[in-house]
Amino acid sequence: MYPQLFTFQLPDFLSGIFNTQQITIYTYAFCIVLGTLIASLYTKWRAKKDLGIIELPNSFFYLIFIAGFVGGKLFFYLEKPSYYWNNPNLLLDNFSGGFVFYGSFITIIPIVIWYLKKHKIAVLPMLDILAITTLIVHSIGRIGCFNAGCCYGAPTNSSFGMIFPTTHNIAVHPTQLYEAVTLIIILLILFVIKKRQQFSGQLFLLYISFYAISRAILELFRGDKRGYIIDNYISHSQFIALLMLIGASYFYLKLKRKIN
Repeated sequence: MYPQLFTFQLPDFLSGIFNTQQITIYTYAFCIVLGTLIASLYTKWRAKKDLGIIELPNSFFYLIFIAGFVGGKLFFYLEKPSYYWNNPNLLLDNFSGGFVFYGSFITIIPIVIWYLKKHKIAVLPMLDILAITTLIVHSIGRIGCFNAGCCYGAPTNSSFGMIFPTTHNIAVHPTQLYEAVTLIIILLILFVIKKRQQFSGQLFLLYISFYAISRAILELFRGDKRGYIIDNYISHSQFIALLMLIGASYFYLKLKRKIN
């Protein structure tokens, strides 16, 4: 794990402004920025090539970021509502703690659909593009998560086990890497399907389905207890994954019938 990429000293005139003599670049933050940059460039390129959109406004990406941030934090708070109810001061500490991916995803989708309809951009083709975009950001972000040493899995004696700085010399499942590899595999599968795509929205719905299945399985290896719908059986993420899979399957069959 490499939580810090590098640290550099600031010149005297800058250290006075920032009230520090050095700045540290963290691997997790770097991966998020890198993933976002690559994903944004890909989105603009595909939007121009597939939809004829000369320049996708930056406001589109700002909106996605804000929605993802708010949704991810909100769902994180809702995992332990009584804890944050009794410690409301922690609600203001927005830039520490965790995020819930599904919280960001569920918040972003309706806002993106609203934005696309408002600006008269084809919804389903753009969602297909964003399926690839999301996988790019998510996979690179998980690599950053691994380097940060957070979100590791349950203890294990398997050959895959790794010791993290905070696991007290106990080997655990590197679930961040499991998920990163899974996301890359899904990404490659979607690129193959894209060559024979049958209808608009197919990539997006397959992405939701593939990720829902993989996330439900990966939850079995997670070591952090983020709450259950049914104690010790179905976690919040597994329950959301099930609902997402059912919804995606319904719309997939509905759209496929239209072309038959």
